Amino acid sequence: MRTYRAEPAFEAKNELGEGPVWDAGNRQLVWVDIEGRALWRWQPGEDRAERTAFAKKIGAAVPARDGGWILAMEDGFRRLDRLDEGGQATLLAALDEPDPNNRLNDGKCDRRGRFWAGTMSARNEKNGSLYVLEKGGRLTKKLTGIICSNGLAWNADDTVLYYIDSGERKVFAFDYRAEDGAIANRRVLIDFAAAGEEGLPDGMTIDAEGMLWIAHWGGWQVSRWDPGTGRKLATVSVPVKNVTSCTFGGERLDVLYITTARIGNDERELAGQPLAGALFAVKTDAAGWPANPADV
Repeated sequence: MRTYRAEPAFEAKNELGEGPVWDAGNRQLVWVDIEGRALWRWQPGEDRAERTAFAKKIGAAVPARDGGWILAMEDGFRRLDRLDEGGQATLLAALDEPDPNNRLNDGKCDRRGRFWAGTMSARNEKNGSLYVLEKGGRLTKKLTGIICSNGLAWNADDTVLYYIDSGERKVFAFDYRAEDGAIANRRVLIDFAAAGEEGLPDGMTIDAEGMLWIAHWGGWQVSRWDPGTGRKLATVSVPVKNVTSCTFGGERLDVLYITTARIGNDERELAGQPLAGALFAVKTDAAGWPANPADV
């Protein structure tokens, strides 16, 4: 099994860094600090980054096809015309949750421009949901009974959706119909408990070979898996316990960028993890796909 070691790229000290996306047009990485209520922009090699503050928590941010960005925020989906206008996000669609304290968490766009994002249960119960936001601001609830909606990815021919519920410690697969976004035939692809993996599966990305890269919350690593066999292929060691998400970026999309968190550690644990909350990077033998923009 291949082993990589991630190195710090930028010491952001995020409380809960999440949702990295490579903005190829501006050659920058964009990610969020959920608990810090902030959106970050950073260009590789720079020793500073731009931080935009928000009044509400942001679970994910994706570029829009017509310019601007679409945000999955704690109370719903919002549009932002410019990344530096934190107070100007316009509500597109509000949530319909059984617990008003549930909030949107991770999210990603499919190749048709639909924005998929799910909620995290405020009580760690099975009362969260997975939503899809489509053109015209139409919001549809795709799944219910979710504990903590997290990583999303699609295979190259758009026939399979991969999906993580961190609370279940499982990666699921669905048959996927690209024409209308229909999903069916839910099955377990990877069971972290059964596989003896440390931590919970969190954020996820897919490479051009169709392999899944999964961040381990509480597991000090990102792991690479073959979804066809369920076999673990590689480990990226990270010197931080709570690894949250990852994406490919750089000119050749062969650098894996990794977000991490400070929360979930006590003072003693944080003292032993001076880089908790930092952004990490590692050059891999794989390459990813460009980010899919939203068409909503």
